[in-house]
Amino acid sequence: MSQKDQFKQLRDRIDQIDDQLLGLLNERAGCALAIGGVKGRTAGEVVYRPEREAQILRRLVESTVGPLTPTQITGIYREIISACRSAEEKPKVAVLGPVGTYSETAAVKHFGQEVAIEFETGIEEVFRSVETGNANYGVVPVENSTEGGIAITLDCLVITPLRICGEIDLRIRHALIGKKAEVSGGVKVVRAHPQALAQCRKWLDRHLPNVERVPTASNAAAANEAARDVYSVAIASVEAAEHYGLAVLHRNIEDQAGNTTRFLIIGNQCVDGSGYDKTSLVLSAHGRDAPGSLQRLLAPLAMHEINMTSLQSRPSKTGLWEYVFFVDFEGHQKEALISRALTDIQRESALFKVLGSYPRSL
Repeated sequence: MSQKDQFKQLRDRIDQIDDQLLGLLNERAGCALAIGGVKGRTAGEVVYRPEREAQILRRLVESTVGPLTPTQITGIYREIISACRSAEEKPKVAVLGPVGTYSETAAVKHFGQEVAIEFETGIEEVFRSVETGNANYGVVPVENSTEGGIAITLDCLVITPLRICGEIDLRIRHALIGKKAEVSGGVKVVRAHPQALAQCRKWLDRHLPNVERVPTASNAAAANEAARDVYSVAIASVEAAEHYGLAVLHRNIEDQAGNTTRFLIIGNQCVDGSGYDKTSLVLSAHGRDAPGSLQRLLAPLAMHEINMTSLQSRPSKTGLWEYVFFVDFEGHQKEALISRALTDIQRESALFKVLGSYPRSL
């Protein structure tokens, strides 16, 4: 068989598979609409079910034999789920704006392209947008692998009535972007969110040691300002450079390889267990001077052999040198073992608040 005949045979087979896929995708969307019809007759039902979506993705990732990778399978099926979900309703998701932030990228990574993004001027405003019902969900950064916790998000979690519905791990690749084709002595200012400036500190010390560093509300805001000032450059994503018409001067300028930010999905719903979950709490001890108070708070986790994945502290703002603690651990609050541990922890706590149980990031 000639090469031309081989190509034709394979392409004909691809066409047949595409026709089958099209029929199956439309059938899947029809099932989603039918589910929507049932939900419409059931009070309190929601369109976005993070535990169900996580179960679908994990099952498919565990079932694949290649050549598609787990990451590729996840990306493809997130968009399929997004399209089918939008046949019922397109979620409205609040994120830190303007266009081009990592928060927007995280939201689209998780919810897919079929989502209505609402841009807010700050993280507090994202919380407020969801609390007032202007948005169904919010996506907020909570910690970075290099710089640690995001203070404003942690503070908002203490007082908000919202719950954590999910999490997203996003690999952060910073670029230096600006109007000039290359960095020259004419650059006077580098603008970025304070976290981005901190994550690129060593690179800036080496390459732009004498350039003023100006913090901004977001990296996208920095890109927007750099687009209006020939003497400014910004630290932001390559996508932000494209949106604001800027040149990418240097790629991957973050100091730590694997730099990753964890984002939370916040909303009003309680999420059922997916079988691969995480629970988040905020706690405080009865007395800061009591020896071993933090150890007593966390002892039930060790006693019940529960794996703690994160521990962070913030000033309580109610007294000098008093702190609240944010704790993440594996498991869902409805599991018997987790429920017993929570009861024991609450007994030792002055402040005790379950922020949510939700599927772990894929």
